[in-house]
Amino acid sequence: MPKRAVVLMAAAALAACVVRVPLTPSAEAQQPRADAFTLTLPSFSEAAFLRARNAANDAGCGGDNVSPAVQWSHAPAATRSFAVTIIDPDGQKGLGSVHWIAYGIPASVMALPEGSGTSSTKDLIAGKNSRGQATYRGPCPPVGEQPHHYIVSVYALDLEPGALPPGLDRDAFLSAINGHNLNETSIVLRYAR
Repeated sequence: MPKRAVVLMAAAALAACVVRVPLTPSAEAQQPRADAFTLTLPSFSEAAFLRARNAANDAGCGGDNVSPAVQWSHAPAATRSFAVTIIDPDGQKGLGSVHWIAYGIPASVMALPEGSGTSSTKDLIAGKNSRGQATYRGPCPPVGEQPHHYIVSVYALDLEPGALPPGLDRDAFLSAINGHNLNETSIVLRYAR
């Protein structure tokens, strides 16, 4: 048998074994379910840049340290409270920076207004950011670095609003909600100086 025929037969046999997978999901698969737990930030779209207003107001960061407004919908039925975090995985040279932890948010509250991250209120308990402060601390990446990513997350928890003590850092918070997280939804924003 000629060499060319053998190569063609081998190629045909191999092609018959290949499973074809579409490169892009269908339009239906790309649409979130209408009843899916969903986070929105009214002033931002996914991958948008935070405004200078949201940046830290110390160390020459040039911002006003105003936490962004967050809102969510379609939480699981068993939700008793919510928690909100903003984490910069690029911060601290790849170790990550915590910009905001808020928890104990009653299940009846489906949004936090802009600027609500400055202290604990009747609707939220403040956890500690990477600086050890129980408050929101806006972005302040080094000047000239690539934009950092800020993962804004909302957790639906089966814990009552007062179940966790104030001032938890990220590790203590994640440990405390382990086994109590019903669902989580996130949006990624960016910021650079």
